[in-house]
Amino acid sequence: MATVRRIFTREFKVQAVKLVTEQGYSFAEAARKLDLRESLLRRWKAQLAAEGEQAFRGQGVPLVEDELVRLRADNKRLAMERDLLKKATAFFARELL
Repeated sequence: MATVRRIFTREFKVQAVKLVTEQGYSFAEAARKLDLRESLLRRWKAQLAAEGEQAFRGQGVPLVEDELVRLRADNKRLAMERDLLKKATAFFARELL
């Protein structure tokens, strides 16, 4: 069975790295606590150390923006369908009278 790929926000990644760097957890302890692989946590730490504030660009917020665009398109489509159904109801109601 295929596994679902989890997506983590920038804030989550930074907090996960802080468990190791500031709170004294080992990589293994932090990874177990967060249900992550130790290698992933090590990669995040290296990326944060190398890139600083620019680390983890493009995660979290773009997904929210993409979903917002999709939801707005769905909302527009549903409003058009609703308007069409209102007109059809009015048309058939007139024919019955």
